[in-house]
Amino acid sequence: MPSVSLTVNGQPHSVEVEGRTLLVELLREKLRLTGTHVGCDTSQCGACVVHVDGESVKSCTILAVQADGSAVTTIEGLAAPDGTLHPMQEAFREYHALQCGFCTPGMVMSAIDLVKKHPDGMSEHEIREGLEGNLCRCTGYHNIVKAIAAAQEVIHGRRETLAPAEA
Repeated sequence: MPSVSLTVNGQPHSVEVEGRTLLVELLREKLRLTGTHVGCDTSQCGACVVHVDGESVKSCTILAVQADGSAVTTIEGLAAPDGTLHPMQEAFREYHALQCGFCTPGMVMSAIDLVKKHPDGMSEHEIREGLEGNLCRCTGYHNIVKAIAAAQEVIHGRRETLAPAEA
C-alpha cells in the first residue's frame, strides 16, 4: 500500500492508504478528524471542504495520494491553541450562521478561502456567487452571508472586531 506523508493542522503524518482512498477518508478514518463531513458523495455539497496548500478543496474529489507532501488544514486546525476562534468561526457563531451545523465546517473553510481571494471585499451578491459550491439545507444563507461580510472586514483589517449581531 502507498504511504502518504502530509502535514495536517501543523502536525506531520505518514499514513498507509489504499491507492483509491479519498482525502476525506484519510482525514476522518485514519486521523480521526471528523469535523470534515461527507454529505453527498458526489462533490456537490461542499461539506468536505478543507484547505490543501492554502486552497479550498472538496476533499471527496481528491485521492489521499494526491495530497502527498501537502499541508492540509481542516476545521479543527482553525482555532488558536488557546481556543480563540478564527474570525470566520467567530462570525458564524455571532451571526447565527448555522442551524443543524452539518454544512458549517465546509462552509467556513470555503468562506475563508473566498475572503482571502477578494482582499477588496465582496458584495452580498458576490458572496452568494462564491458559495455556489456549498449547499445548506437549513438556513436560507441569509445569516451565512452576513457572517462572511462581517468576517471579511476583520480578516482584511478594516475592523478590529465583529459588529454585534442584530437583535
